[in-house]
Amino acid sequence: SAFGKAAADVPTGPLVFFQNGISLLLFAPFILRHGTKELRTTRIGLHVVRALTGLLSQALFFIAVKKIALVDAVLLANAAPLFIPIVALVWMRTSIRPAVIASLLVGFVGVIMILKPSAELLKDPAALIAISAAAFSAVALVSVNTLSSTDKSNTILFYYFFISTIATLPFTFMQWQTPQGNQWMYLLGVGVFMALGQLFIILAYKHASAAQIAPFNYSVVIFSGIIGWMVWHTALDMTALLGIALVCAGGIASILFTAKKQSHAFVLSHSHHGQRVDGAE
Repeated sequence: SAFGKAAADVPTGPLVFFQNGISLLLFAPFILRHGTKELRTTRIGLHVVRALTGLLSQALFFIAVKKIALVDAVLLANAAPLFIPIVALVWMRTSIRPAVIASLLVGFVGVIMILKPSAELLKDPAALIAISAAAFSAVALVSVNTLSSTDKSNTILFYYFFISTIATLPFTFMQWQTPQGNQWMYLLGVGVFMALGQLFIILAYKHASAAQIAPFNYSVVIFSGIIGWMVWHTALDMTALLGIALVCAGGIASILFTAKKQSHAFVLSHSHHGQRVDGAE
């Protein structure tokens, strides 16, 4: 996320292409080490839905993070757990428990405190773009939850990175500007850290459930705040800090209550921040 913000002069198309293309190059040898059997699937259509919604989430995030504070963009894009129960209700007709509804209300109050609704928000809608990234992320995560009942995590990862790389290729050609100086490092960092994030997520979920890991997922907000302060000298007011605390609390509570209800489901994140935001073993 920080590399994406640093690459403010790089168009979004190449940025997302490098993120997914590098991840594909790094993961493909591991996934295909035993041949193509990991690629077998009967749900290619759902893989496409997952990839395209995830891709939209990434693109919207990169557009937003170039204009607003890193911690705000990361937090709003990580608000996907607040949208997951709503997407599941509309798509899967899954009921929302009262405890989950309460946690969602807490989280959305925090979102409003960060957005600070005013006329300025319409003039510069970067924060709204970031929260839109979370909504698309939620659709992608529900898609993964459905895919996980039949496909392995390696299969889901491969098709996500493969479809995303192919889908962004035309936009990369249209928007291509030869990177200069540090821009190459930023593009490389976006891809490498996306892949590393996914790798560590996979390893973490071999040892613990989502209910145990959920609070640690939101440490991304702490790291974003520290990086934003050190690199861009971004300070947060008390309203924003309280909003951040409410979004984190609402998101974590939503994950915990959902995990208790769906003890055998898991969700593997696709997005820019590289989190799995829901699930249990």
